[in-house]
Amino acid sequence: MNSEEILFQQYKLYTEQKEKFVDRSFTSNKFYLFLVLAIILTMYLTKDYSFIYDLSSTLVFSAAGLAICVLWWINVDSYNFLIKVKLSKVIEEIEKKLPIQPYTQEFLAIKDFRKNKREFLFADIQKSLAILLLLLFFILFSYELLSIRLT
Repeated sequence: MNSEEILFQQYKLYTEQKEKFVDRSFTSNKFYLFLVLAIILTMYLTKDYSFIYDLSSTLVFSAAGLAICVLWWINVDSYNFLIKVKLSKVIEEIEKKLPIQPYTQEFLAIKDFRKNKREFLFADIQKSLAILLLLLFFILFSYELLSIRLT
């Protein structure tokens, strides 16, 4: 194998790894979404149940939901950072040595397309969903705390 073939094989391997990394990101997001929906369902099914120290299930599960939403947001942000910066920069550096640069051209086309428009990327939607659910759990948690203090 000559150096060009080795470079191409490295590029091919790295781009495949990037796609696997993106797939892991989607799997991670499905896990968090399922977990949040399971907490909401459990909270609904156990709404009249109290735990030790008379803590309501809504208070306990909304606190858990808050923590999970924060972890979800951090996870989405971390994957987004790693995909955009670390992985893309390495691929761009390898592409400089290749005859064509498909990832760089794709990035420039997307950047040009988005220049005049504010469109949500999938990562933005994921972060927004995590924030929205975090607010829901915060409202439920606050409501339960206020009802405990008032009684």
